[in-house]
Amino acid sequence: MTNKIYSIALIPADGIGKEVISATVKVLDQLVQTFGTFTLEYTDYNWGTERYKTTGEYMPEDGTKQLQKHHAGLFGAVGDPDVPDHISLWGLLLKIRGPMQLYANVRPVRIFPGTRSYLSNIEKDSDLDWVLVRENSEGEYAGHGGRSHLHQPWETATEVAIFTRVGIERIMKFAFETARSRPKKHLTVVTKSNSMRNGMVLWDEVAREVSQNYPDVKWDKMLVDAMTIRMVSNPKSLDTIVGTNLHMDILSDLAAVLSGSIGIAPSSNLDPTRKNPSLFEPVHGSAFDITGKGVANPIAAVWSAAEMLKWIGEKDAGEFLIRALETVCIEGKTTRDLGGCLNTEQATEAICDAIKNLK
Repeated sequence: MTNKIYSIALIPADGIGKEVISATVKVLDQLVQTFGTFTLEYTDYNWGTERYKTTGEYMPEDGTKQLQKHHAGLFGAVGDPDVPDHISLWGLLLKIRGPMQLYANVRPVRIFPGTRSYLSNIEKDSDLDWVLVRENSEGEYAGHGGRSHLHQPWETATEVAIFTRVGIERIMKFAFETARSRPKKHLTVVTKSNSMRNGMVLWDEVAREVSQNYPDVKWDKMLVDAMTIRMVSNPKSLDTIVGTNLHMDILSDLAAVLSGSIGIAPSSNLDPTRKNPSLFEPVHGSAFDITGKGVANPIAAVWSAAEMLKWIGEKDAGEFLIRALETVCIEGKTTRDLGGCLNTEQATEAICDAIKNLK
């Protein structure tokens, strides 16, 4: 039987993104060797701040066209102390997400066995087991707005959030489908319609309409500020959560640290229509405070790769890889943010060893 061959784009980009993507490729190579049923072929793209400083652009104009030839992509992180964040983010990551319509950002959150949550009210790991669904193509990050009267006392800036019925409807359908696939069949819709009386009211209305097609899914609605309290005080009451681009960008970071460390948090930028390849990335960002020190936690990037494998059709391999991550956590073979003492290279080797031993 011929092995399946998958083409994977690698965009390490900036900061510790380079370190964790390199570590993840080592882990994936071990996984491929262990399974022997599929092959991953990589294309490395040198897009990032170094390229920007040389050419004035983070990625070429035909960058998204180049990505179209791949089954999926692994992204490291974007951001550099020398470049304003809005330039780096819009120059690379958002330049991929929007045009490629990667409209569903999915961030699973859980406590790995052997690690510790920051919440004292957690009795067992399953008390915090969430999937956060973020609208990833419009909303507060639509890019509409501008500035005028620069450097004057009356200088003015506008940032316009764009909410479309089609955008809200498709992310709500995705969120309800995700909730339906999980044991609790429970969805919480995050909103701020008490003060944002147009876009967020439409958000609520579409959520209510879409819910009619999912009578088996229990759902509730929470204002985003109240949601932060609920996440901390009653984590067991939550399961699948959906929110806008900005709201879930913030809440997912809170969720990650509540589960133990942002160093383990994965994310998937999905095109559920599968017309475009999806992009998988750790949540932690470029983390220049630890770049080059060799201490970055590779788990977030490796978990993102596991989600990638499941998305492209290698579900068994993806789930096996997550079991390997659980194993190293149980054994305490982790980086310092999880209470261990390993550096990036050692943690990567521990994951590779777990893959060999588990099989």
